[in-house]
Amino acid sequence: MKKKILIVEDNNDSSEILGLFVTKIGHHPIKARNSNEAITLAEAEEPDLIFMDMDLPDADGTKTTAMLRKNPKTSHIPVVALTAWMSALWEEKASKVGIATYLIKPVSPQMLKETIEEYTNRSFTRGEVRL
Repeated sequence: MKKKILIVEDNNDSSEILGLFVTKIGHHPIKARNSNEAITLAEAEEPDLIFMDMDLPDADGTKTTAMLRKNPKTSHIPVVALTAWMSALWEEKASKVGIATYLIKPVSPQMLKETIEEYTNRSFTRGEVRL
């Protein structure tokens, strides 16, 4: 079944490549370039999964995720960090706001596919955080 995947990424090339991959494996990508777009699109589209960049122009990925968690309409959507920020501090911040897992770029297509399957699988309880 086709899933909606929200890609929150301000780098156009990264967003385009991830969007093409999501389409290729049979899902529907939705793209946001910043925190405000991410929140608006998450409310409107109710995606099955969100890939969240940590370095956004208006609010970082942890702040954006915290806002999504406070909204009853988006609080249940699994959020996966997809970032170049390799830092235990950022991983800890991500975990505290409910980011399900923290992937460091570059990520293999196989890892992306497995992550999408894991967090959009019907047996996965939405809102459950797996680390």
